[in-house]
Amino acid sequence: MARDLTTSQVDRQNILNNENAVAEIQNQTGLQGIMFEGRLRFTKAMVASFFEVEVRTIERYVSENIEEISANGYEVIKGKRLKDFLNCVLDQDVPDINVGNISNRTPQIALFDFKAFLNISMLLVESENAKVLRQIMLDIVIDFVNQRTGGSTKYINQRDRDFISAFLQEENYRREFTDALRDYVSMGNSKYAIYTDKIYQSIFREKAQEYKQVLHLSKRDRVRDTMYSEVLDLIASYECGLAAMIKDQSTQLGRKLNNWELSDLFSAFESLPLWKPLILRARTKMASRDMALRDAFHMQLEEYIRPLEPEEYEKFLGVAGDELEMLMHENQDVLKRLKERN
Repeated sequence: MARDLTTSQVDRQNILNNENAVAEIQNQTGLQGIMFEGRLRFTKAMVASFFEVEVRTIERYVSENIEEISANGYEVIKGKRLKDFLNCVLDQDVPDINVGNISNRTPQIALFDFKAFLNISMLLVESENAKVLRQIMLDIVIDFVNQRTGGSTKYINQRDRDFISAFLQEENYRREFTDALRDYVSMGNSKYAIYTDKIYQSIFREKAQEYKQVLHLSKRDRVRDTMYSEVLDLIASYECGLAAMIKDQSTQLGRKLNNWELSDLFSAFESLPLWKPLILRARTKMASRDMALRDAFHMQLEEYIRPLEPEEYEKFLGVAGDELEMLMHENQDVLKRLKERN
């Protein structure tokens, strides 16, 4: 889906929290600044000059978005740090035009690190240079994710080290659930699809077919192969609990449950308070990760979308994910036999 960085704080933060992508943007753009305390820095004059706007325009954007920009590396320095910065300016022979009218008498100065500089470019609507840089950022982020995932993000969920155990566990509880439906529920074979969809709708508000459409999956693709470990864990909990309740109620009645009784049982089960924090976590993980990593938008979960934290990007796009993906590829036959055995 098209992303407008000027209006979406989630999309902005998703780029800025992707440390590897930010490093690639810095490398490819080759922007020059002032190295201070190990980071590239820019003054307001430098930022205004690059984007070809007035300094007061930059000040207005900072004032209107101070919390966001500060969280991404904007700060005002003074005292000893200011003196150290001025020494860096002298040592690096930075022209006065780039730093503005500052001297030893200057009480404080505002600095942007590279992330804060990018943050400004995402907000500026008056600058053509900012518009161009926004497109460059989006292209680099897309290329970076594609490079890490071999051109497809369908199975990016499997780059999480917790995926394998969650996947195998869920397969086991899935069998318990389908066995309970078979042995203790008096309905036709449609009951398997109906109650699978009910579980999905209870957890993430989508039926299996709707989920496939959001992720652009084919008929052959198994939806659970693409789900994150936290979602699989919650599905397994539903299946395990429901299987036990179905069996217990059928045993108490001395007969199989009809569709009305199973529907009432399911409604009572999904209404248990213990599910609330787990469902909140699963919805947030699923909606936020799919938006950031798969460019997939779950409309029913829009309210749960949050920017991904840097450690999330490292989990799915970092070296550990590369190693896990290679290991899984090399052991596909073993994993298949394990799944069938369980």
